[in-house]
Amino acid sequence: MTKQTHVTQCDSPWPALDYNSWKDTLKTVHQWTQIVGKIRLVSMPWLNHSWHTSLYITARGLTTGSMPYKNGIYEIEFDFENHQLIISSTFEQNAVMELKPRTVANFYQELFEKLNALGIDVKIHGRPNELEHNTPFAENVTDQSYDAQSMVNFWQVAVSVHNVFSKFRSDFIGKCSPVHFFWGAFDIAVTRFSGRPAPLHHGEAPHMPKEVMQEAYSQEVSSAGFWPGADNAPQPMFYSYAYPSPEGFGQQKVLPKEAFWSDDMGEFFLPYDVVRQAENPEQMLLDFLQSTYEAAANTGKWDRENLERKQ
Repeated sequence: MTKQTHVTQCDSPWPALDYNSWKDTLKTVHQWTQIVGKIRLVSMPWLNHSWHTSLYITARGLTTGSMPYKNGIYEIEFDFENHQLIISSTFEQNAVMELKPRTVANFYQELFEKLNALGIDVKIHGRPNELEHNTPFAENVTDQSYDAQSMVNFWQVAVSVHNVFSKFRSDFIGKCSPVHFFWGAFDIAVTRFSGRPAPLHHGEAPHMPKEVMQEAYSQEVSSAGFWPGADNAPQPMFYSYAYPSPEGFGQQKVLPKEAFWSDDMGEFFLPYDVVRQAENPEQMLLDFLQSTYEAAANTGKWDRENLERKQ
């Protein structure tokens, strides 16, 4: 049985998420999720667009889902209610790690010790991807913050985003991704596909093989997501983009009125604070998702008649 600890509460389905107040926790937990995500990467069969690497939002936090190993399966879950990392495996007692202020190196060492104790032998590329700094996990003793309330707030945002994205996803009968948590950039995303191949992507991302990026964008997409911010852009944002970006895409009118187009990024953005303070946050977010998708599909000449569910 998993040891139960004090459950941290959240006072709103769309809580405040001030980047500067939890950035140290975010930087630490981001690398913890990269470690767990890389374990999933090497444990799962390859799936198109690297979908085999992502984590998923659960009733307690984030999970790898079931991963095959020998004659069984195992799973690693971040439990942000009880602030534990839980390793479950076939016919074994759960192994549990406490989520607390601790270095990335300490987290890395204990996680692999517990996996080895369960007879699970996995090896990962031990450096971060998609981050400017690339210190090996086993040597990172700088990032070591964990504020429980901040993680609960982020997880509650993730739950609310997941629910709206899932509803949006249901109206599309063409190829569509699950609602992914991508540990590379610490964002939540859902992606629709036109069914046509895309031009070769430039493949640029920090510490990321070009071939991975090019395969990820090998098909035409309209993609939307949520990102909690970074030092150079400390405002949490919803985003929506198309690849390739059709001519006139950025000039389309989208909802709500607070949404805007960035020429530099080639994406539409909507600040999280605008959504959480709205009278109906869910509907505002759905309007943003639908209108930006329509902007991409119309300018990109998608076959909407055969890709969308009839109302």
